[in-house]
This record gives sequence, C-alpha cells and structure tokens, in this order.
Amino acid sequence: QVQLQESGPGLVRPSQTLSLTCTVSGGSITTSGYAWSWIRQSPGKGLEWMGVINYDGGPYSSPFFRSRISISRVTPKNQLSLELSSVTPEDTAVYYCARAVVTGSYFDYWGQGTQVTVSS
Repeated sequence: QVQLQESGPGLVRPSQTLSLTCTVSGGSITTSGYAWSWIRQSPGKGLEWMGVINYDGGPYSSPFFRSRISISRVTPKNQLSLELSSVTPEDTAVYYCARAVVTGSYFDYWGQGTQVTVSS
C-alpha cells in the first residue's frame, strides 16, 4: 500500500516562499511507470494541477506558475519537494501530492493534503 504524506508550514507570509515536502512510503518514487504530482485546491475552486516529477527525475510544471514554482525530489529519503515563491493570499489552498499512473493518465494514490494559508 503506497502512502503519501504532505508536510510543511501552515502559515506563510505574503511575498515569501512556500515549501512543502511529500514523504512516500510503500513504494519508490523511482519506480518506472509512475509520476508524482503536486495539486492544490483553493477555497471554492476545483483542483488545480501544479506540476509533476517523473520516476526518472524529470520535472514539469504548469505554465500558470511560470518561474515561481520548483519541483524536486530527494531520492534517498523517498521524498518530493515543492517550492512556490512570491506567494500571495491567492495561493491559500490545500496542497496535495499524488501518484499518477503514466500509461493510464490517472491518479491512484493521494496524500491527505495540507492546508497552507498565506496571510500577514
């Protein structure tokens, strides 16, 4: 059973950088055929895909975030990382990490999500 757990500060000040970690257990983030995504849901809005890092380490992010986003991994710790710079209150959301099955283009495992509030 694959489990994903997001962690990070619940409160971030405007203009600062949001940093989150997703710790994966029960499966390796380097296993072929899977990709690891960051997704968020802002209050009153739907799910928003932010970016992904593939099993081979290749990161891709949504152009919506332009240069603000950085997705990486720490392979020995089986962890994924998300950094979002220059945050505003509009970045307030529940942030999720999820595993995608590449061939099927669907998410089969999700973390429980972590609330991040951007406020002064």
